[in-house]
Amino acid sequence: MAAQDPALQDKISALADGSYSDRAKAIQAIAATGDARAVPALEALGEGLLFVTKSDKAIVIGLDEGATVETFDPISGDALGSVPSGAVEKIKVNNRLRREIRSALGALTLLSDDPKVRLAAAGAIFKSKDADAIDLLDTAIAKETVEAVKLALQEARAAAVLNSPRDMAEKQAAVALMADRGNQSALAVLLNARGSAEGPLLADIDTAIAAIQKSLAVWDLAQNAWYGVSLGSVLLLAAIGLAITFGVMGVINMAHGEMVMLGAYTTFIVQDIIRTSMPGLFDYSLLIALPLAFLVAGSVGVVIERGVIRWLYGRPLETLLATWGIALLLQQTVRSIFGPTNREVGTPDFLAGAFQLGQLTITYNRLAIVIFSLVVLAVLMLVLRKTSFGLRMRAVTQNRRMANSMGIKTNWVDAMTFGLGSGIAGIAGVALSQIDNVSPNLGQSYIIDSFLVVVFGGVGNLWGTLVGAMTLGIANKFLEPFAGAVLGKIILLVCIILFIQKRPRGMFALKGRAVES
Repeated sequence: MAAQDPALQDKISALADGSYSDRAKAIQAIAATGDARAVPALEALGEGLLFVTKSDKAIVIGLDEGATVETFDPISGDALGSVPSGAVEKIKVNNRLRREIRSALGALTLLSDDPKVRLAAAGAIFKSKDADAIDLLDTAIAKETVEAVKLALQEARAAAVLNSPRDMAEKQAAVALMADRGNQSALAVLLNARGSAEGPLLADIDTAIAAIQKSLAVWDLAQNAWYGVSLGSVLLLAAIGLAITFGVMGVINMAHGEMVMLGAYTTFIVQDIIRTSMPGLFDYSLLIALPLAFLVAGSVGVVIERGVIRWLYGRPLETLLATWGIALLLQQTVRSIFGPTNREVGTPDFLAGAFQLGQLTITYNRLAIVIFSLVVLAVLMLVLRKTSFGLRMRAVTQNRRMANSMGIKTNWVDAMTFGLGSGIAGIAGVALSQIDNVSPNLGQSYIIDSFLVVVFGGVGNLWGTLVGAMTLGIANKFLEPFAGAVLGKIILLVCIILFIQKRPRGMFALKGRAVES
């Protein structure tokens, strides 16, 4: 393939001169340069958007707006300004020229030096199933050295062959290649080809369609399982702080969701400051927000425990009502400061996009939340098992009166535990800001599900919280396609109620003198 031609402008200018045959030769000359910068001009020519100015015979891409034409440079795409429609003349094309243009575009893209351009061209032909591109695809396949691009070219050729009058053997080979591809787009190609197929080819297509549909059904189950794990990780993040608070203190904290909300708004504030003052740090904004969200939500949690909850121990109904009132107060405070509308929290570049694993589509932000939730769980378990604070907290969980008699300051443990649980909810808000709307009502979306996870898994048991979150997440995603989102949640709630009737302490009940007394 030729290198980029510095005289490309001259070759494009030749499109304005001579007959249709002369223009065909000019198109071939442009294709021979191998210069992908000519693609916009050729595309515009095929779409009737290429003009020549009457004054200086310059070639421009134009958008006809009636009395005027907006003009653009055919190579750089720079705007050249608006001219009267009478000042330019459209370059006409016929069917032969359109075929030449398709061939030239294929040569400039399928034979490009850039593998990404070749891959995109193969994808475009796969979608269009252009039978006229088969010969050019054969040339591109013979020259291709990148295996992934070569496979894409072969699949594009197979789609084009099934849309062409090629012989039976080629079409059967194309069907086999589509069956190997085995995804939804391959199924669409085969279904399209089935309408005109007959005899052995029809039988081969039906066999391939059945195999793809069976494979896709299995991949659909795997995709639902992944969605369930993703939802489970979200529930785990929202519930893990509640698990230790409820387990140690026995407090039904209806303001736990608002701690999640505070973490999300902390993320918004951090990003807002970075956008205006230090935009180069935006990709690090979530890492900066994590400790700040923990401190903000944890501090608010300690204030709530010291100011309100410490006076209501042993009175669960009053504690529930008090924390519900605090939740409303926090919601209204945030609504007064930030307004009732959703706030935008951006996604860093490294969390944007998705990748394919077989037929699974996995987004980077969801994968990051799954990993992050497991890391938070692991760190929390290390704190509980390997630190002095964790030892005191577990002592208070198992037998509060005995721990108090051994000199453990249970009031201090209560305050720090509530602060720890609230802080974890805050960092959960950082993660949830990437997948949910940041608004004053953010926490209310998760509080009920969080309590279900904690009660189902076993109050105060972190392993139970993990298993409960994943179980409920996966079960919910498998119920939704059959029962719908609302009915699915109702069915799940009924199942949990029935389960709690059999095992009131959940799947993993804590053991201890206080529990068993």
